[in-house]
Amino acid sequence: MNRFILLLFILLLFSLQAKAQEVDKSLLNDYGTAFVLHNCFSDKTISADTLRGAKRLAPCSTFKIYNTLIGLELGLIGGPDEPWYTWDGIQRDYEAWNRDLALREAFRVSAVPAYRELARQIGSARMQTYIDKIGYGTRNISSGVDTFWLPREGRASITISADGQVALLDKLLAGKLPFSEKNVSILRDVMKVEETPKGTLYGKTGSGMDAEGQWNLGWFVGFVESGGEVYVFACNITGEENPSGKVAREVVKRVLTERGLL
Repeated sequence: MNRFILLLFILLLFSLQAKAQEVDKSLLNDYGTAFVLHNCFSDKTISADTLRGAKRLAPCSTFKIYNTLIGLELGLIGGPDEPWYTWDGIQRDYEAWNRDLALREAFRVSAVPAYRELARQIGSARMQTYIDKIGYGTRNISSGVDTFWLPREGRASITISADGQVALLDKLLAGKLPFSEKNVSILRDVMKVEETPKGTLYGKTGSGMDAEGQWNLGWFVGFVESGGEVYVFACNITGEENPSGKVAREVVKRVLTERGLL
């Protein structure tokens, strides 16, 4: 029996290694990278590093995907180009945040003040209900309803893995989460990043900083429509110099382009 279990373990190990090797590591820029790509039609999933793919990290601004949907469901946001966020007059380092914003622009520039205000309007009770319904990561919002998705020194953040991000987006696109088709359609609209002759890319970046204000975590989460099929992906990067959401997006685009999807 022990020899049988050992054989199963060896076969599983080889299977995981083969799965990981389907991503060209030279495209990852030496970052510690979790990259998971799931074909929604064939149900096939590949991963650059299965251990990293399962590691939970703070989602940073990728949570705006679900913050947006919850706000839409509760009627706190209208259409993508309707007036939404009214600037509070506080000057912030990112000039794009220092003005009134519609949803499309707020999502594009990842306006943290707009989404913190939205989270406060949703409130802890309703936010927790939705987090539990969709099964988002560790489901822990105890660090504050308007900050729980952001990494903070000494405070617990909600965390989610690249595997978890992919599983959740797969359910969302399949209509298995508690959001209306209309609101998912609005989300898809604002998530659109670019279109090429080979495919259309949708996604959201997210970036985390250390106590010194240096980038130490980058995310890019989304999906690509290509060749009549849909592929959901999630990527996070750590290590090396200034890993950020912008860098993670470039890593994803290189992988998708190399695979002929973009």
